[in-house]
Amino acid sequence: MRWILTFLLLFVHVCEFAEGIVSSKVMGNNHLHLFMPAFMGFIAATTSVVYYHNIETSNFPKLLLVLFIYWVLAFITKSIKLWKFAEFSVGPQHLRFCITALLVVLYGLLMAVEINVIRVRKYVFFTSPQKVKPPEDLQDLGVRFLQPFVNLLSKATYWWMNPLIIGAHKRPIELKKIGKLPKAMRALTNYLRLKDAYEDQRTAEDPDQAPSIWRSMYRAFGRPILLSSTFRYLADLLGFAGPLCISGIVKYLEEKDKDASADKIKETYLGVYFMSTTELLQNSSVLAVLLFLALILQRTFLQASYYVTIETGINLRGALLAMIYNKILRLSTSNMSMGDMTLGQINNLVAIETNQLMWFLFLCPNLWAMPVQIVMGVILLYYLLGWSALIGASVIVLLAPVQYLIATKLADTQKCTLEHSTDRLKKTTEILKGIKLLKLYAWEDIFCDNVEQTRGKELTSLRTFAFYTSMSIFMNAAIPIAAVLATFVTHHFLDKTGPTSSEAFAALALFHILVTPLFLLSTVVRFAVKALVSVQKLSEFLQSDEIGDDSWRNGDISVSLDSGKKLLGMTKAINRKQPMRYQMDNYEQPSRRLLRPTETEDVAVKVSNGSFTWGNNLLTLSDINIRIPTGQLTMVVGQVGCGKSSLLLAMLGEMQAIDGRVFWSNKNRNSVAYAAQKSWLLNATVEENITFGSPFNKQRYKAVIDACSLQPDIDLLPFGDQTEIGERGINLSGGQRQRICVARALYQNTNIVFLDDPFSALDIHLSDHLMQEGILKFLQDDKRTVVLVTHKLQYLIHADWIIAMKDGSVLREGTLKDIQTHDTELYDHWKTLMNRQDQELEKDIQQDSQTTLERKTLRRAFYSREPKNQIDDEDEEEEEEEEDDDNFSTTTNRRSKIPWKVCWCYLSSGGFFMVFLMVSSNFLKHSVIVAIDYWLALWTSSKTNESLNSGSDAFVGNISADSSNTTIPPPVSGMAEKDSYYLPVFIALCAAGITLCFITSLAVEFLGLSAATNLHHNLLNKIIHAPIRFFDVTPLGQILNRFSADTNIIDQHIPPTLESLTRSTLLCLSAIGVIASITPTFLIALVPLAVAFYFIQKYFRVASKDLQDLDDSTQLPLLCHFSETAEGLTTIRAFRHEARFKQRMLELTDTNNTAYLFLSAANRWLEVRTDYLGAVIVLTAAVASILSFQYGYPLANVGLVGLGLTYALTVTNYLNWVVRNLADLEVQMAAVKKVNSFLSTESENYEGSMDSSQVPENWPHDGEIKIHDLCVRYDPMLKPVLKHVSAYIKPGQKVGICGRTGSGKSSLSLAFFNMVDIFEGKIVIDGIDICKLPLQTLRSRLSIILQDPVLFSGSIRFNLDPERTCTDDRLWEALEIAQLKNMVKALPGGLDAMVTEGGENFSVGQRQLFCLARAFVRKSSILIMDEATASIDMATENILQKVVMTAFSDRTVVTIAHRVHTILTADLVIVMKRGVILESGTPDALLEQEDGMFASFVRADM
Repeated sequence: MRWILTFLLLFVHVCEFAEGIVSSKVMGNNHLHLFMPAFMGFIAATTSVVYYHNIETSNFPKLLLVLFIYWVLAFITKSIKLWKFAEFSVGPQHLRFCITALLVVLYGLLMAVEINVIRVRKYVFFTSPQKVKPPEDLQDLGVRFLQPFVNLLSKATYWWMNPLIIGAHKRPIELKKIGKLPKAMRALTNYLRLKDAYEDQRTAEDPDQAPSIWRSMYRAFGRPILLSSTFRYLADLLGFAGPLCISGIVKYLEEKDKDASADKIKETYLGVYFMSTTELLQNSSVLAVLLFLALILQRTFLQASYYVTIETGINLRGALLAMIYNKILRLSTSNMSMGDMTLGQINNLVAIETNQLMWFLFLCPNLWAMPVQIVMGVILLYYLLGWSALIGASVIVLLAPVQYLIATKLADTQKCTLEHSTDRLKKTTEILKGIKLLKLYAWEDIFCDNVEQTRGKELTSLRTFAFYTSMSIFMNAAIPIAAVLATFVTHHFLDKTGPTSSEAFAALALFHILVTPLFLLSTVVRFAVKALVSVQKLSEFLQSDEIGDDSWRNGDISVSLDSGKKLLGMTKAINRKQPMRYQMDNYEQPSRRLLRPTETEDVAVKVSNGSFTWGNNLLTLSDINIRIPTGQLTMVVGQVGCGKSSLLLAMLGEMQAIDGRVFWSNKNRNSVAYAAQKSWLLNATVEENITFGSPFNKQRYKAVIDACSLQPDIDLLPFGDQTEIGERGINLSGGQRQRICVARALYQNTNIVFLDDPFSALDIHLSDHLMQEGILKFLQDDKRTVVLVTHKLQYLIHADWIIAMKDGSVLREGTLKDIQTHDTELYDHWKTLMNRQDQELEKDIQQDSQTTLERKTLRRAFYSREPKNQIDDEDEEEEEEEEDDDNFSTTTNRRSKIPWKVCWCYLSSGGFFMVFLMVSSNFLKHSVIVAIDYWLALWTSSKTNESLNSGSDAFVGNISADSSNTTIPPPVSGMAEKDSYYLPVFIALCAAGITLCFITSLAVEFLGLSAATNLHHNLLNKIIHAPIRFFDVTPLGQILNRFSADTNIIDQHIPPTLESLTRSTLLCLSAIGVIASITPTFLIALVPLAVAFYFIQKYFRVASKDLQDLDDSTQLPLLCHFSETAEGLTTIRAFRHEARFKQRMLELTDTNNTAYLFLSAANRWLEVRTDYLGAVIVLTAAVASILSFQYGYPLANVGLVGLGLTYALTVTNYLNWVVRNLADLEVQMAAVKKVNSFLSTESENYEGSMDSSQVPENWPHDGEIKIHDLCVRYDPMLKPVLKHVSAYIKPGQKVGICGRTGSGKSSLSLAFFNMVDIFEGKIVIDGIDICKLPLQTLRSRLSIILQDPVLFSGSIRFNLDPERTCTDDRLWEALEIAQLKNMVKALPGGLDAMVTEGGENFSVGQRQLFCLARAFVRKSSILIMDEATASIDMATENILQKVVMTAFSDRTVVTIAHRVHTILTADLVIVMKRGVILESGTPDALLEQEDGMFASFVRADM
């Protein structure tokens, strides 16, 4: 309150000062007493502001007495003065009287404020002054967002941001630096506000009625929106002061010419001249100052309005996210499993819908501010120019729907583009995943063309997009020109006299003001429509089923399970982990019911007559009566799909109970450790995944890891158990994921453990180890109750209690003994199954188990990445090195430099013609626009001069705004000639301007398009032809990022930014040029302004980039957290960790919101500063032109002053866009930089030293291989993996290569294809050295079957033969050999049947057989099998062995073996160790060497 009053006081003092100076000028001699007191008063008021601020910060209120005394004295003196005035009959018609009266009122109010403060705070005369504490948030030093707590001036100018923005120059802004959010902005606070508003709408009469989200949003966040709208109205009204002041200044300068002679009768009282208000406003210098103040205020209000809406928008988003998250935690599982709610929908709600609503809120005040602005503008135009103005305005209004049409078209095209780009990404991902196979088969070009085809479609829709965008830009630029043209032409035909310059330029400025809301209106309307859709989706989601429906439950039953809000168990247990205040939903848990005394203690869980469903009214489980004994091991067995997992979930309360009850004994239902069948991992470190929020206990942790035999896997990870797993980073294999989930269940300190088929992805060693160590030892020693669902019947002997299930009901329940005696049939059935499993066991036991294989793949994935230490981008590495130097200047320079090199690279990839066209058309367009306005200035001033000459005889004095209506007819002849000369030129210029607008808008967009086309084309070709080593070193995600996010930025975001940047820069430059050419004195003032502007933009760009990075990097974890939660719902609920996850969600939301708030505050910081600079430019331009007029600089005419001022006004609008666009462009150019960094990768050398025509058609015909002294390495930087290997393979021989993991077997197979760096020695196949052959030729003539089967989406025919060279018979033959013919025949479409992505619709064994068929289709005399049998079952392996022996009997086959028994029948065996050949010979010969390596392998394998 005090701040507002003081500012009003300052303003009144300024008026008083101005009035004094003008009056004393009129009187001709200096009367100091007219303006000195005002000046002193101003100084005193300013001092009081500073003084008050310091008292406020130091919190020492006694000193306010001084101010109080000053206010009292000032009040008394001014009252005396007012009384004197009244005595001498000076009335309200005189300005000075009004000013004095206002001062009296203000001083009185300030005095009252002080008295009130004294009364409230009880100091000075009171004995016990009240202590005032600073707000709670300020005591918490973590809060760095000070906007709500600083004083009014700092609030308005964002002064408190200075240290942060300037500091960003020295050190990048980190999360620590931006601290926490103040309480009122935290997601929790806002969630509770929104939730209360939402729940309040549920009435007692109609409890099921869906509450309206709009209403709850209005109730929770309506007030700040109203406040923001008020600011907005004030700003808009002040905006109209600009044109009016300009018209005034020009008009009074015109009159200065005339009324020098006219003297006025002075009104004097007491010998002093008193003037009226209108007279003061007729002084051009006063108007210039007024214009300046109006601009400053308008901008301050506007920014305040923006800031308030943005803060509210962010608060709303936080609240909505918390609401959605709470809902997710209570969603019924059936919803998820029945597909009513997919993960995709939930992710969309979080990522898209909440943001749509937030954006709608940002644009919300525009909805009601714009119509007012438009109406006001039209009224003013009418007042200035009469009817013709309405014609011009109607041009604008009529073109607005066209804008809206274009905007909707844009949205449609964008959807279309999105579909194509998703398609392209899918294809690219497939290529990158199967890149090894594509290279080995020399198919990269076929697949590359495939992607290019999709990219072609995408570019077509991008072209449409570019066209519509350029139309929209064109409309924006051309509408004001068209409106001005229409207005002045009609004005010319309606009143034969043209407008005066004062009217013309005010009208010009008004048109500029009008265009903005009309252009924005289409956007706002579009967002409003989107927001309506979003709200619809949100309310549907919030209305969807929650877990548990209590209708069937009677009051007295103990916790019958299916209330999803199960008891809070022992509240203590939870509170130990979280401080109390975060239990957001404590109040939603039902009160604990007393348990019935009848329950016996030895039963942990008991289900009686249970019938459960997944919500589609089909009973999944029926008639369940079971009990789970406490502290014992219960096993649940049965066939696939008989409801074992459902039983566990029913006990956990995830299913809907139709009938029956679930009892938990009171000790136990605190939380259940549950390992689901589908493993679920958090995006966190391995250790965090296992401890899962429990306190870390080293001994226990170690024991759990050993029981799950995770140690060897952990040792392979780059950072041990601190490695992040999940979305980014490493993807573990199924078995590893499953073991981590089991480890989590073991580690938790709960009484009951539910394990759902923990052995499914494990091989036999691991499952035995887990059973013995983990379940029997670790869990049973703790006397924990274990329920284990399993298919491995050989473990039944360990069970204390067995539940056998069949078709959704319980078949038998009891100990193994009971079942043996009572149900011999079942027991025998189990026995036969067990025997079968045991035989498999024996077969499996010594084989190189699946786990070692998994570990091997893991090792392969890592040993190549370690040197890079997984840093995402090369340039990040460079940055880090540079930032290590403490030499600040280098860092500073690097951070504030604009990446010119990258920009140049971008532009040059667009083509030089386009660049030239864009630059030249832009310059032409802006010169034409200046020419139009200049011509208008000449035209109007010529009229002004005409009318002056003609009218000066008729009357002397004031020709005011109605001069065009005076009755004296001007000499028409001269005017008409003049007009006929001015008008056509004006029309021609306007037409040229409109055409050029069209050309420039097209040029920019299509420049961007051609750049995008070329960049993507080059990127794809470079990457697909890169050596295989590149893919080992570069994480897949990083490559994909270049094709997804970065390509998207280059396609859609850079062109509009570039356009906006060039436009606003050229506008500012042309404006400054115009002003300088009219009043050269302006250039002197320009220097300090330019320096200030340079520093502002330099600091802002750096800070903005950092804050944008922070915003992006904090958004990802938030989205991941949502999708993780939705996937792991059952686990989270079983563990009872809802509170912890909510807490995490709130923290992540707050972090992201903090970053976003700071980003928007930084934008406001910039805009306030550039706007004030703009206001200063206007002031200097006005003052310069007035001075040059008064001191008789030869100015051609008044029109030019109007022109200069109109231009100065536009500068204020565009200055901040220059900086904002620069900052955006800098961020977006990073995408080009990243793509560029990949463009510099080396390609493989595809050209051999021989020409492909020199190679015989049927080479290799025999399949003879000579390996001579071969040395191979993966990279010139790395050690060799094969050292001086020599061997000879006769045509048609079957060769087996074996050796331990890492002995170089696979590297040898890659060497045949020249995939690795052969730096010594050679491989000669049928007399040709393979290093001399072109790669395409070499690779297309050999066949290989890889260890991991790779299939691509497309038809079966495409998978077998992408080159389309073979006949159908050949393909069927291949399928028959691979034993797949019957299966393929049965598929719809036969050979044209579809294969889904990655071949997911076939089993692993079938996929491997397809790969075999693929190798057979290519009639090559050499086949290499790389551990092809490692990942398939025994049956498939036998087929493979048979096929190789028969179908490939005449070809040379090199098998790289995992299981030694597969190569016992080979003609030649080579044993490798550490890259050298250890033994070679026939299997029999090698077996005779008792101590030989091969013999030991075979012994281990028997």
